Amino acid sequence: MNKDKRKKQEQRIKKEELELRKNKKELSELKKSGKKKIKSKTNGKSSRKNGWFPFFMKEEKKETVQDTIPYKRMLKDGICQIEKNKFNKTIRFLDINYRLMEEADQESIFSEFSSFLNFFNSSVEVEFSYVNSIGENDEISKLIDIKENIDDFNEIRNEYRQMLLNQSSKGNNGLSKSMYLTFTIEAEDLKQAKSRLERMEMDVLNNFKQMGVKAYVLDGEERLKVIHDILNPNDKLVFSFEDLKYSGLTTKEYIVPPSFNFSKPTYFKSGEVFAEVNFLQLLASDIKDEMLSEFLALEENMVVTFHIKAIDQMEAIKNVKRKITDLDKMKLEENKKAIRAGYDIDILPSDLVTYGTEAKNLLSELQNHDEKMFLVTILFMNMSKSKGKLDNTVFTLKSIANRHNCSLKNLNYRQEQGLVASLPLGINEVEIERGLTTSAAAIFIPFTTEELFIKGESLYYGLNALSRNIIMADRKKLKNPNGLILGTPGSGKSFAAKREITNAFLITDDDIIIADPEAEVRHEVA
Repeated sequence: MNKDKRKKQEQRIKKEELELRKNKKELSELKKSGKKKIKSKTNGKSSRKNGWFPFFMKEEKKETVQDTIPYKRMLKDGICQIEKNKFNKTIRFLDINYRLMEEADQESIFSEFSSFLNFFNSSVEVEFSYVNSIGENDEISKLIDIKENIDDFNEIRNEYRQMLLNQSSKGNNGLSKSMYLTFTIEAEDLKQAKSRLERMEMDVLNNFKQMGVKAYVLDGEERLKVIHDILNPNDKLVFSFEDLKYSGLTTKEYIVPPSFNFSKPTYFKSGEVFAEVNFLQLLASDIKDEMLSEFLALEENMVVTFHIKAIDQMEAIKNVKRKITDLDKMKLEENKKAIRAGYDIDILPSDLVTYGTEAKNLLSELQNHDEKMFLVTILFMNMSKSKGKLDNTVFTLKSIANRHNCSLKNLNYRQEQGLVASLPLGINEVEIERGLTTSAAAIFIPFTTEELFIKGESLYYGLNALSRNIIMADRKKLKNPNGLILGTPGSGKSFAAKREITNAFLITDDDIIIADPEAEVRHEVA
């Protein structure tokens, strides 16, 4: 190496050292600005006492099944107190036809969902719960069970009933899918919590409305039913808040199973049901938006949970800058080694170059592209009547995860914490988190297809193209019950009209008036 080149490299290193000092100075200023906030959080107490080393702390022994469910009280209006100063509410939201939209419309929904996530700041903890439960769908069974009438057409009704039964078996009508959002805030008392939760509730509902998503707030009984049905998939909840006045029991007694057995490290038993909790390890550099819908398409009892906690924007930028400073320092050390060894200083470890580029891109996104940083925990809880079937279900989920270059890992010796974190209570006792930006977190968009199912004297209109579920609708309940059948010649317009006439004749007591200038249905009505 000649002297001129060596001199240039030394000058370059000095320049990088100056930049490093400058970055350290900026970082120290950021630290000073956040110092008061940090002090108020710690209150001058030891970090060990505040639980920085939870694996050294002796865990409180849980003696009853009620102790496993750690909330303090559930109120009639749906507010749940989980700690002394922590309260939350749950909103149920319905599906929309995301998969059937044009690409531009899908991008619009994705953008709105990203803005929705950005709405939550670091003072709010968010939990998305996607619950699949298998069982006989009572509503569909009632509609399919066409009542007999005093006429000569009951044989045809029985045949028609069998046809509907066959059609319903083609889809997943026995599978009930529900989606919930639980948001948790801190407040000094219940009065303050109520006002804050009500304001946030209105904002959340407005955000859903902008996406075209129907949503409503759950009251206390509805929240308890959701938790009960997860823990007791084969039983029905019998409960009212009036019972608490005379029974002397708490709400927990009504929702817990007869027993929990956490003696095994990789699974547990809830009553007679086998269950297992796993977490999703994100390894892929690029994740597709259909990943979550592939998981939820599995027709098994399952709860998929996303715990999302926003990081304060200043804190996130400070952390990224600290990482960049550390990487620059490592790069400087490598340059010094290169000069001492006599090789080119541009030859750096590939990981160091990659991490440096990614850190700078992340800083740019946080500062210039309206992105936030979130800590995300993704859990899968599966339940089955037998251990063999449970293993098969988990194997299928792992195959889906591997197809997307991700990994599903078991929560060894932490199944109880995983169970609590999987319930829509806003409690996360699983300390496995992954940092994601807004756009990365929003890629797990939960929407697939909207089901058309109206109670009443509903008529059969075919199958949903995506879910293969039957479409049942009572047009008389709509604001405008009129309908038109449009299509090209030979596409089945006449057949659709005849089916509508037959449906109405077999199921309802409506009068049927046919204006048929071309005499297309003369044989049917003769």
